[in-house]
Amino acid sequence: MEKPTHLKFLVSNASAGSVIGKGGSTITDFQKDSGARIQLSRNQEFFPGTADRIIMLSGKIDDVLKAMDLILNKLLSEIQSEDGDDPEQRSKVRLVVPNSCCGAIIGKGGVTIKSFIEESGASIKISPQDNNFIGLADRIVTLSGSFEEQMQAIDLILSKLSEDHLYLQSMNAPLSYPSVLFAGFHHVPYPFVPPPVGPAAYNNYGPPNYGPPNGGGGRYLNNNKEDRGNSLTIGVADEHIGVVVGRGGRNISEISQTSGARIKISDRGDFMAGTSNRKVTITGSLRAIRAAEAMIKQKVDSVAEINEPL
Repeated sequence: MEKPTHLKFLVSNASAGSVIGKGGSTITDFQKDSGARIQLSRNQEFFPGTADRIIMLSGKIDDVLKAMDLILNKLLSEIQSEDGDDPEQRSKVRLVVPNSCCGAIIGKGGVTIKSFIEESGASIKISPQDNNFIGLADRIVTLSGSFEEQMQAIDLILSKLSEDHLYLQSMNAPLSYPSVLFAGFHHVPYPFVPPPVGPAAYNNYGPPNYGPPNGGGGRYLNNNKEDRGNSLTIGVADEHIGVVVGRGGRNISEISQTSGARIKISDRGDFMAGTSNRKVTITGSLRAIRAAEAMIKQKVDSVAEINEPL
């Protein structure tokens, strides 16, 4: 008898709404048509370092693939109907895979992932383990290509993962990440979106400083009496500012809206002292600042990940 399997992937908050549908009508239809169970992380329960929710499909392999087919078709049709959007950029599929199971996808000397790329025609990139989040045992597998290429790659990856008993056991893991800690720039652990804490200032070029910033560091945090009056300035390489802002300001607006922080980027040529990094100032509650900082760092890291050779 075939053991049930599962597949986790990330979607934006808006896409999650499309999958659910009015009064849950769409998700109910998709479950009925596919035979798979479809679960979503709750509103504001995001994958660490992102503003994306997690969807988990579970059931027999064919049922899971059918559910994925229905969901991707719906999301792609909505992307293509929106004016001014870049379908290629937004139609990437990001699977969530336990770190312990990524070796099965890669194979000895990369032979398995190379065969999957050749057979499907899709680009398959596995993110490096994110050391910014202590306790995060999952990695992102990004698939790019046409709908057919992505579905073929998903079929190959899911079939391979489902041979691994450790992967099947991970189906029972929660969709949220309450125990994951964000390490910050100094790898000083704190929860990804924590409650407000006492005043602290951090300097990118030395140990944490307490009190007002001296202006010479790469990152510092001011804490005022009013909770929303805190500000944090971090340095972001000039060439990475584009990915923080996004097309038409989409990324920075999403980060600001999701975190609740206000974000201001310095003008061209206005750098952090002694660097070629632009100043990114984040203002709001400590909770909002740290959430926005984590999301900005994830955007910057994703550029480095894309440019890394396999």
